[in-house]
Amino acid sequence: MEKRAALILTGGGARAAYQVGVLKAIAEFLPRRARSPFPIICGTSAGALNAAVIAVNAQNFSMGVQYMVNTWKNFHADQVYRTDFIGVFNNTMLWIAGLIFSAMGINKLNQVSLLDNSPLSELLEQMLPCEMIQQNIDAGALHALSITASGYGSGQSVTFYQGVKELVPWQRTGRVGIAMDINTRHLLASAALPFIFPATLIHREYFGDGSMRQIAPISPALHLGATRVLVIGVTANGNIPQPDRGEDGEYPSLARIAGHAMNSIFLDSLEVDLERVKKINDLVGIMPEEMRQRANLRHVDVLVVSPSQPIDKIAERYASELPWTIRLLLRLVGARQRSGAVLVSYLLTEKKFCRALIDLGYQDALKRRDEIMGFLDFGPPNIDLAQ
Repeated sequence: MEKRAALILTGGGARAAYQVGVLKAIAEFLPRRARSPFPIICGTSAGALNAAVIAVNAQNFSMGVQYMVNTWKNFHADQVYRTDFIGVFNNTMLWIAGLIFSAMGINKLNQVSLLDNSPLSELLEQMLPCEMIQQNIDAGALHALSITASGYGSGQSVTFYQGVKELVPWQRTGRVGIAMDINTRHLLASAALPFIFPATLIHREYFGDGSMRQIAPISPALHLGATRVLVIGVTANGNIPQPDRGEDGEYPSLARIAGHAMNSIFLDSLEVDLERVKKINDLVGIMPEEMRQRANLRHVDVLVVSPSQPIDKIAERYASELPWTIRLLLRLVGARQRSGAVLVSYLLTEKKFCRALIDLGYQDALKRRDEIMGFLDFGPPNIDLAQ
C-alpha cells in the first residue's frame, strides 16, 4: 500500500492561527519550493480555511504557508464579521426577534445569527482560486482535500471531498463522505460557528460548523487513503493541570456556558478519536497478519502537535483588541468576567492575538523538529497522543 501522510486541521475559530505557526515551522524544515508534504488534507471549521489554502498551493508549500502567515498576522475582526455599530445592532435585534418568533411558532425571520460573516465570504472569494485544487490533483501534487460540515436537516456529519478518481464515497452511522468540487461555500459552512454565524445552503440542505457531530475527526483522512496522520490541535488540555471542580462556586454566565459548549463541540471528539486510534493500533500490534486482513484493520501512525500553553489565558491578555461593539455585545452575555475568555478566544481574530498564537505554534513545532521530520520522512512508526 502506498504511504501517504495526511494533515488534519481542527476547528476553533481564531484559535486556528496556532496551526499557521506550526505550518510555518514545517515549511522551514523543508527545501524551498517543495511540494506539500501532505497529499491528503482534511479541514474542519476554521481549520478548513487553512486546509484550502494549503490545497490551492500544493505545488509550493512554503508559498501557501507564507500567504497564510501574512493573512493571519494582519487579521482584523471586521474581515471575518461585521463589527460596525449598525451591522452588529441590526443583526443582534434580528437574532433576538428570531428567537421570540420561533418560540411563538412563527418562522418569519430565518437565516439570522448573532454575527454577520459576509466579510469572510468576500475575503475567501478574493484569496482562494478554488479551481487550483483540481489542477493540483491532476498534477499529482494533491491526492485529496476534504472539508467537513454538519447538516442541520439530516443531522449527519458530511465530509465533502475532492480528489483522485479512485476514491470511493463512504457512509457510516451519522457520517458520510461525498465527492464534490470544493468551493468557498463549503468553507463558509464548515466554519459557521453555531448560533454565532449563519448556516450555509449547499444543495438544498443548510450546513453549520463541521465540528458539530463530528465523532471521528480522523476518519476522513483514513477513508481518503492516509497511512499516517499529523493532527494540529488547538487545545492545551493535555499540557496543563486541570482545575479542581470546587474552585469556582459562582453560577456560570451565559458566556461561560457558551465557551464550555464550544470546547465540547471543538475539542472533545478529537480527544476521544485519538484514544480510539491508539487502542486499535495496540490491538493490531498483537493480531496475526491473517486476522488483520480479514478484519480490514491496519496500524495508523499518528503525531499530534498542540499548544503548550492554554489559549484562553492568552486570549485574556488581548481581549481589549476586539472592536468596542463586539466587546459590548460580549459583556452583555457575561464575557467581561475571566470565565468568558474561552468564548473570546474563538472570536478574537485580531492581529495581536493571532500573532501570539502563530509564535506559540512556531516555537512548539521547533521544539519537536526531529519528531516532525521523522514523521514527514516516513521514519519508524510513532504514536504520540500526549499533547
